[in-house]
Amino acid sequence: MPKKFLIIAAVVLAVLAVPLLRSVLGGSDGFEVDIETLAPRSIQASVLASGTLVHEEEVKLTTEEIGKVTAIFVKEGDHVTSGQLLLQIDDQIFRAAVEQSEASVRMQEIAIQRQQMRLDNLRTQWERKQELHVRNLIDEDSYDVATHDLAIAEIDLRSSHESLSQARAQLEQAADRLSKTRTYSPLDGTVTSLDIKVGETAISSTTNIPGSSLMTIANPDSIHTEVNVDEADIANIAIGQKSQVYAIAYPDQAIEGVIDSIAISAKVAEGAQGLSFAVKIRLEKTKDIVLRPGMSCRVEIFTEIKNGILAVPIQAVLVDEDRSVSQTLYHVFVHDDGEARRVRVRIGLSDDAYQEITDGLMEGDEIIVGPDRVLRNLEDGDDVTALISE
Repeated sequence: MPKKFLIIAAVVLAVLAVPLLRSVLGGSDGFEVDIETLAPRSIQASVLASGTLVHEEEVKLTTEEIGKVTAIFVKEGDHVTSGQLLLQIDDQIFRAAVEQSEASVRMQEIAIQRQQMRLDNLRTQWERKQELHVRNLIDEDSYDVATHDLAIAEIDLRSSHESLSQARAQLEQAADRLSKTRTYSPLDGTVTSLDIKVGETAISSTTNIPGSSLMTIANPDSIHTEVNVDEADIANIAIGQKSQVYAIAYPDQAIEGVIDSIAISAKVAEGAQGLSFAVKIRLEKTKDIVLRPGMSCRVEIFTEIKNGILAVPIQAVLVDEDRSVSQTLYHVFVHDDGEARRVRVRIGLSDDAYQEITDGLMEGDEIIVGPDRVLRNLEDGDDVTALISE
């Protein structure tokens, strides 16, 4: 009895499963498929990368002298011009050093004048004694003493000139240190960050410690993006290629860009394991979008563009791997009067949605593009019913 019951249940399930299977696979008319008419279109092959927005013309100002900040003449966001005074450090000690050096220079100049007068006097005396010596009116010792005194005076004068040069050099050094208590803008731009306040101590240092950075000046018109392109894609990247940049604050607004430069050597980007190349992209049309340095962005670089080529949706192209000869072949299914006809094709350029067909198809062919569950199981000659025609 139980065995008979199982047989009856199996028959009932089979009867119920047949209509269900037909509804899924298209019923008695075959598989229900989506098709698309093959027509010329444009394809843009691209490489995706990510990076940040940065300024090409940007200067981080630091100080070479340690001192308390006594005045700041700008605030963050101000526009500044080249040569404009931005910040003042307490210069009392440096002014005193300059005055001291100026006094030293004057003292050396006075000493030279005195020694010059002494030298002139000794030269006159020596000339007189020389005449007397020629006439044998003075002894040899007196003439030698006069000659020696004249030579010493000449040496002393040269020494004073060297001392004067040294004093002037010290004055220039003191004046240079005094000038470094004032910070001027090196370019026309905007104060993008102000890292110090009046009363704080500016520190001469290359490390990122409080007081080592004063402010940052950047040219807002020089903003560009710097992205890291994987080493596997860098062979397709070239200067002058077009791109679209999407800032994180404006994810749906594409900004036109052009590749300006490509790094010569690869590096390991922060947070990544593989090697990549830094690529700079100049922004051409910002569409009045407010862009700020440091913003994250994603970039689509168009490596190749073809217009008027035959292309099918990527999902319509199926792969045949012939491992015996290490060859990869491709095919699509064409809707041919209610049947699926398998056609071998050759492929070319592709983008995110379409794959170029270089051989095997003709314009106007109806390509089966889905559903995916049907394409995976479709065989050459299967009956199909077209649901969509484009």
